[in-house]
Amino acid sequence: MTSASGAAAPGGPAAHGYLDAASSEPLHPAARRTLLAALDQGYADPRRLHRSARSARLLLDNAREVVADCLDVRPDEVTFTASGTDAVHRGLLGLRAGRARHGDAVVHSAVEHSAVLHAAAWVPGDHVAVEVDRSGRVSPDAVARAAAAPGVAVTAVQAANHEVGTVQPVAEVSAALAAGGVPLFVDACAAGGRLPLPAGWDAAALSAHKWGGPAGVGVLLIRKGARWRNPFPGDDRVDERATGFENVPAALAAAAALQAVVAERDEVGRRQAALVDRIREGAARVPDTEVVGDPVDRLPHLVTFSCLYVDGEALVDGLDRRGFGVASGSACTASTLEPSHVLAAMGALTHGNVRVSLARDTTEAEVDGFLAALPEVVAGIRAEVGL
Repeated sequence: MTSASGAAAPGGPAAHGYLDAASSEPLHPAARRTLLAALDQGYADPRRLHRSARSARLLLDNAREVVADCLDVRPDEVTFTASGTDAVHRGLLGLRAGRARHGDAVVHSAVEHSAVLHAAAWVPGDHVAVEVDRSGRVSPDAVARAAAAPGVAVTAVQAANHEVGTVQPVAEVSAALAAGGVPLFVDACAAGGRLPLPAGWDAAALSAHKWGGPAGVGVLLIRKGARWRNPFPGDDRVDERATGFENVPAALAAAAALQAVVAERDEVGRRQAALVDRIREGAARVPDTEVVGDPVDRLPHLVTFSCLYVDGEALVDGLDRRGFGVASGSACTASTLEPSHVLAAMGALTHGNVRVSLARDTTEAEVDGFLAALPEVVAGIRAEVGL
């Protein structure tokens, strides 16, 4: 039995569906195996000269080469950071610092991750948000017009949106910016491993736990020849883009997971896209529910919808009690359930929203269970408030 809001009765059955993989994908088996093996060999400081350090250095270099091969970049363009957020901050602010004589303003799409917005707000100067359409996509021409203003140092456009899944026209943005010489930073954390890295970036950031690597590993890409300058206090390391002692076992595990997900990307992506299509259709059948984001040109594993007259926190709780873990509020600030700036920029409902994101092993049965539970939970919440 369940309550009106869909809560499982004490002792009653509950499904077990983790549908929040966009926040963190479960550790990939390849990452787990590699991490356990590397813990015994990668403990030493790879900057030292003794045997244990040289062994750690070989592991770190191997991780860098694997990541470079997966992303179709040069190994010397790859730096491991403490997190995806750290990579975002270093990439964006480093490009801005490299263009200090041109100005200090940052131009970005209105739907960037909070890591980009916080970095832009942290430094002096204007930060200009470029509007998006109803699907959450930015116009390359609009970005180029904003970047042509005096004093603009850097632009930022994500590879794909972390909340609604819409893929951004990064290559077209880069082409539109070319005449003005303003560099482009790309936050590829949401798309890393799931889609090929788009062309045209001067710096980019990825996050390992988004593709099934360990948490606490970011990837910073700086294109060879880009004007990048460390925006933070320096460190006595060989790679000026990194700070502190790299987590060598975790970096190697992240590389192993990326290699595995890229190899299986087409198959997993097709399966997930088909399941997400079913979720989009099922959610749209719930009365007074709006499904957002581009229905086709999107991340394969993610969908967001908003239910009118329903509190997002109550919806997350009701689905959780039925065994389904989903996200609500802004995907960047879900712990505080702040209204989503992404949905607001798109002109969509900002309350009662749910982001569903499939893990690599999410099953059809779990999706079926979720689609059966969703209308019951929504109806139960509405009934409790007299609707």
